[in-house]
Amino acid sequence: MIPFNSPGLQRYLDTFSTPEDPVLEELSRRTHLQTVYPQMMSGALQGRLLQFISHMIRPARILEIGTFTGYSAICLAQGLREGGKLITLEANDEYEKIIREFFEKAGITGRAELIIGDALQILPELKGPFDLVFIDADKKEYGDYYDLVIDKVKNDGFLLVDNVLWDGKVLSPEKRMDEETAAIHRFNQKITADPRVENLLLPVRDGLMLIRKK
Repeated sequence: MIPFNSPGLQRYLDTFSTPEDPVLEELSRRTHLQTVYPQMMSGALQGRLLQFISHMIRPARILEIGTFTGYSAICLAQGLREGGKLITLEANDEYEKIIREFFEKAGITGRAELIIGDALQILPELKGPFDLVFIDADKKEYGDYYDLVIDKVKNDGFLLVDNVLWDGKVLSPEKRMDEETAAIHRFNQKITADPRVENLLLPVRDGLMLIRKK
């Protein structure tokens, strides 16, 4: 079996997938040039998956927790139904300029609202319902984000959660896990035990949890 992170497999996947949108390709280059941790960006393969999921759901309202430079937000916004809206939360105001620039280039400015600030403070003030939620922010807060947003997700709505494999560290014995790994592992346990939802953990990139609210 070919390891999912094999360079050869990645090239094959890229070859036989629709090419990256030019705006997203430019954003990817800018992110690698101007940010310290460009690997935080969703990237072409996962971005395309987010776009496909959004197109399949055709959400009226999307909530994203963790914008970074805006790559995933642009992908998710492509599937919004007419008149739909995406709200995205980002804690680091240093990314605001590049986010707004590329929202404009992608033509989603009128459909995307960027809120800069602490998600734990903002989420209680947001009104639902949301059809689709994407969580990709502070890993130690995943459980808190989930608790604050689950009642704002409509029945049959979806949540997507990134980095739930954490570079494979979740496979380590629990007593040897660092703080972030332990938090992600507890989050995965929490979701699997929650009778309100059903979930599927996919080994895409760094792990993507798909959650459907029953």
